[in-house]
Amino acid sequence: MALAITSQNFEEVVKSGKLVVIDFWATWCGPCRALGPIIEELAEDYKDKVVICKCDVDSEQELAMKFQVMSIPKVVFLKDGEIKDMQVGLTSKEVLSAKIENLL
Repeated sequence: MALAITSQNFEEVVKSGKLVVIDFWATWCGPCRALGPIIEELAEDYKDKVVICKCDVDSEQELAMKFQVMSIPKVVFLKDGEIKDMQVGLTSKEVLSAKIENLL
């Protein structure tokens, strides 16, 4: 299951030493809801290698601003605390998996 990331646990998650994937989403966003099951599948597929997170932009506006989230869904890929890649908009599991594999 994808981890709910907040401003309270953000630093701890980023310092895990693993690739961190954050899905910025909102409950009212149709494409975000469509991406949700894909994110959950990725969380299961990569549970030992990657930290897959979800960040609700409505409740975590500070994190959304930090990552300059202007459109959702936005998936950000962090390695060693730095943004290495991102994907804006609804996409396929295959596209996200390829980005993850490229960064592992």
